Amino acid sequence: MVTPFRFTAVTIVVVAFFAPSPPIAAQSVGEKIKKIFSTPTPTPTPHKKKKSATTKKESASPSPTPSRKKKSVSPSPAVSPTAKAKKKSSPTPEPSETPSPTPTPSLSPTATATPESGKRGAPNATLLPEAISGFENYPPKVQQLLSSALELTTRNLDYKYGSADPGNGGMDCSGFVYFVLKQNGVEDVPRDSSEQYIWLRRAGKFEPVVGQKDDSFEFDNLKPGDLLFWTGTYAIKRDPPITHAMIYLGREKKTGARVMVGASDGRTYQSQQRFGVSVFDFKMPRADKGEIEDGKVHPRFVGYAHIPGLRD
Repeated sequence: MVTPFRFTAVTIVVVAFFAPSPPIAAQSVGEKIKKIFSTPTPTPTPHKKKKSATTKKESASPSPTPSRKKKSVSPSPAVSPTAKAKKKSSPTPEPSETPSPTPTPSLSPTATATPESGKRGAPNATLLPEAISGFENYPPKVQQLLSSALELTTRNLDYKYGSADPGNGGMDCSGFVYFVLKQNGVEDVPRDSSEQYIWLRRAGKFEPVVGQKDDSFEFDNLKPGDLLFWTGTYAIKRDPPITHAMIYLGREKKTGARVMVGASDGRTYQSQQRFGVSVFDFKMPRADKGEIEDGKVHPRFVGYAHIPGLRD
């Protein structure tokens, strides 16, 4: 009785093992495994794509950021654009420099004029009327004439031969006298220095000076506003040979020296040569020089004259 029971149990076990339910479980397990393998495969691929994308994005994102940081922080990129800008601007200044030579020739006369004036002498000198001793006691017409003459010394006018108009940028000596006297109502003044000399000689207003010293008695009648005359300032055939004229101002308060005003091509003020309309020292030429020496003409002071109607 015991053996058939065991056989029956064995058969039941075998039947249970080969029952149709296990293949269903096996199939379900296989399907689950397939599903598991099928689902992870897409998941890793997108994960890999995402990771690659993220890595690309991350690699892209840091690349601009360091590039921006390098551009913003490092001076090299800041310099590089400037260098590029300079390279770009370098062609632009080249055309701008090409027109600049065109103004440079136009500026060259002025530039040459300024260095010439700088080389030839000191800047034009001027004085206030108050800097002249006793100016407040001068007759009103004399004050007016000298004030207008001193005003011209503030315009930085050159010595320009043949000009009697400050609008030309300069005047010569007789042109300065002519302009100032005309401006102050002296209508019959001639234009040329030699003719101005003759005009005053005929009017009986001329005072000759033969001596060569500054303290000569011949200057006793010299008054502010008088015209001063020279000969031999340049070589010219003229009768009478008067070549230079200026207006006497008086004595400077600060130094006590005699001063005059006019246009000159190299006279001095405070021992410095001036070229143009300026204040100058009134000094007698050196007595040891003749009118013509070593083929050169030397100036000689001939006298002064009172302007008609100026002190009436």
